[in-house]
Amino acid sequence: MPLLTILIGAALVVTGAVAYFVSDTGSLTALIPAAVGLLLVIAGLIARNPKLRKHAIHGALAISLLGALGSLMNVAQLGDLFAGTAERPGAIISSTIMLVLLVALITAGVRSFIAARRSRQTPAVTG
Repeated sequence: MPLLTILIGAALVVTGAVAYFVSDTGSLTALIPAAVGLLLVIAGLIARNPKLRKHAIHGALAISLLGALGSLMNVAQLGDLFAGTAERPGAIISSTIMLVLLVALITAGVRSFIAARRSRQTPAVTG
């Protein structure tokens, strides 16, 4: 999970940076994916410490959930993008990328937590 968190965070930093430099307005809101990504990279780096892993990944997943929920407003306008009537197509595209990446991280994190819990609950086999 730490490596996946770092990789997804880095992808979001790149997404935000590209959105910022490609947008005509140079709006700081284009950097929101980069800010979320930076927080994820930091959490992923902290999670490399085995003593802090659980807390850091929980924090990364909380950030991911908030980021995914925040991106829904723009993703809801995906139909306008396909129709060619979107006012801010770059924001819709970067928000959609952010949503997909964050949902993937949340899914992997939940699966990891379930697997960890199952491995703790499995009784030791004695021969």
